[in-house]
Amino acid sequence: MSDHRAGADTGAGAGSGADSGARAKAGAETGAKTGAKTGGRAWGLPAAFLLGWALLALAAPWLPLTPDAVDLPGILAGPGPGSPLGNDDLGRPILDRLLVGARIAFVVSFGVVALSTVIGVLIGGVGAFAGGWVDLFLVRLIDVFLAFPGILLAIALAGILGPGIDNLILALSATGWVGYARLTRAQILTLKERDHVLAARALGVGPGRILVRHLLPLALAPLIVEATFGVAGVVVAEAGLSFLGLGVQPPQASWGSMIREGVGYMLVAPHLVLAPGIAIAAVVFAINLLGDRLRDWLDVRQAE
Repeated sequence: MSDHRAGADTGAGAGSGADSGARAKAGAETGAKTGAKTGGRAWGLPAAFLLGWALLALAAPWLPLTPDAVDLPGILAGPGPGSPLGNDDLGRPILDRLLVGARIAFVVSFGVVALSTVIGVLIGGVGAFAGGWVDLFLVRLIDVFLAFPGILLAIALAGILGPGIDNLILALSATGWVGYARLTRAQILTLKERDHVLAARALGVGPGRILVRHLLPLALAPLIVEATFGVAGVVVAEAGLSFLGLGVQPPQASWGSMIREGVGYMLVAPHLVLAPGIAIAAVVFAINLLGDRLRDWLDVRQAE
């Protein structure tokens, strides 16, 4: 009798364990499905918003926009049927100027990030791979640039070079390459002693080919993430320099210059500041969301 009872208890325990395992498996599958849906939303929303920003920026020259058209009766007019975002202090449509400003922000941000990445990867990669006095000199050069606040140095360079989109890109790139150089140097230092690099050296492969073919591809993941966040930083920096009058000059529209022109009318026409301010915040927020998701996706340790 006791043997039968023990067997029944054992069978019940086994059944309970099987049920627990089934529930755990079902929970894991549900969590995976939920994570996949959440991950899809995390990708989709910022990516769709940034894609819209890019399309509007690229298509702006061919859209029927009149950012400089003056409407004297519509000065400081609020949002309405004829002007969805209202007019500024000269009667110009804010929506049209906002779209033109989106193109300026897009061109400057991606231009600065591209130029800064090329300069930073070149300096950091050459220094880390060469080593010795070359690496020491380039590290000291990076330290010199890090000793100055980046935005103040950009303001000084923009003031020296003068206003304009080209000079704005050069001024921001002159300070933006430092982060990419430090990141590239750190990555190359950890990669250059790997077996495939040592084998390439033993086979007589040149240093330039080793750097380009065997080292930089392995360092791309963190550089892509850094460049993503860099775009958000440049959008804010461009708006700041334009707000100070060192970026895009009137009558050309820029988000920063639109905020500067609307500051004096905050009490009577807050839409002059709210429209470009919300545009900057939305673009930066979407870029940061996309960068966070991209960093998690490229993180091998988290994926495991």
